[in-house]
Amino acid sequence: MKRFLTLLFTALLLTAALCVTASASDYDAVAEDLSAIGMFRGTANGFELDRAPTRSEAAIMLVRLHGAEDAAKAAYEAGEIRHPFTDVSDTAAPYVAWVYTNGISKGTSATTFGSASKCSVQNYVVFLLRALGYKDGTDFQYADALTFAQSKGFYEPLMFSGDFLRDDLAALTYQALAADTADGKTYLLDSLVKSGAIDAKAAAPMTEKITAYRAMETAMAGIDQDSMDVDIDMDMNMTADGETVASKTTGNMKMLVKDQDIQMACTMKTTAAGETMNIGMWMKDGWMYMSTGMGGETTKIKTPVTDQTAALESLQIVDVEGMNVSGLAMIDSLTAKKSGSDTVYTMVIGDGMGGLMDNIMGMMEQEAAGMSMDIGEITASYTVGSNGKLKSVAMVFSASMKLEIPGEDGKTVSTDVAYDYDMNMKVNAMGSDVKITYPDFSGFEEIIGGANAPAA
Repeated sequence: MKRFLTLLFTALLLTAALCVTASASDYDAVAEDLSAIGMFRGTANGFELDRAPTRSEAAIMLVRLHGAEDAAKAAYEAGEIRHPFTDVSDTAAPYVAWVYTNGISKGTSATTFGSASKCSVQNYVVFLLRALGYKDGTDFQYADALTFAQSKGFYEPLMFSGDFLRDDLAALTYQALAADTADGKTYLLDSLVKSGAIDAKAAAPMTEKITAYRAMETAMAGIDQDSMDVDIDMDMNMTADGETVASKTTGNMKMLVKDQDIQMACTMKTTAAGETMNIGMWMKDGWMYMSTGMGGETTKIKTPVTDQTAALESLQIVDVEGMNVSGLAMIDSLTAKKSGSDTVYTMVIGDGMGGLMDNIMGMMEQEAAGMSMDIGEITASYTVGSNGKLKSVAMVFSASMKLEIPGEDGKTVSTDVAYDYDMNMKVNAMGSDVKITYPDFSGFEEIIGGANAPAA
């Protein structure tokens, strides 16, 4: 039962997270977009997105992000710039010489650059910050580079918490190109196009998407996304063991996050195969309470949710100082259309959300043991009123879940379930306007005990 509750809680977390934030993906399409503007190039083996980038590859990207590729090659050819390293290939030499001469990157020793060494996410984020015009030691410290980049809106830890691969390098580059430059005059890609470093026609598809994304972020900038009150209307087809069951769910979800205190109230009515189930879930003071009613019988239980609380805290939206473009890399397409005085932003998120799911399950550790979840392509539409308030969210997506549950005989029972969702959410309130009231929990039976359980 504990694992069932954890799974259900995770699904609710994901529903809330999908409402308001972007998520990780695989970035093949991003690599193609960057290749089209000459920013990212493959090898004889293609883009090689599944391996770690090297320091020399990062140096090459850095020079391109400064719009200095042609200048670096010409200066190196003329002997105007050079480097002292013995481990740099002829291909990388102009780029390494440029970053070395300009004091942007040093070697690992007096005679080695560490060309073949892996470039970490922190190393690369520092490169990106420098390309945006920030100075380490003045604007930020190397040790705090990731936090600083997060505050500037293009780095999101949930997207890049695993091994740093060329796949991730492409995504970070893409999002940095959409981020504001340090002087606040424009965003990085626009500055490179205006300087002539990147062809405007080749960059047009990217600039159009970035423009739409930044417009959406601006329109929704005043929304407090930590807390929400939404009505949910969802049609779902669930397929398990070769059988498909259609269901209809209506209800309300309230989530309130304030000073590390997380509260939630969710009431749902689901009808499937001629049966109706009423479900209530509440989170308060470190406890999850659940009520299920079906066929005239009602069950009320409670369980501590310390680990799940930590997972929810990690999903909070980051307050950023600049334009938040984290998540842009996973969007395949984005359009904005007027509907009366409202604006409807429709985005398609492709290639699944495996990275985010792996990270969430990893955070839940033992609580998520035996579970895995994948989410397929998502089409999401956000309706924003003329006052800048989010009015509704509509989503169509598919998901699959695998459960491995120990049976009473000691054998593991494996279950595969596939879901197709068509979900609409009407936003009643966000931020400080969200109010949660709770039922009387005195009749709820504790099913999980322990020394570390919070007081009831």
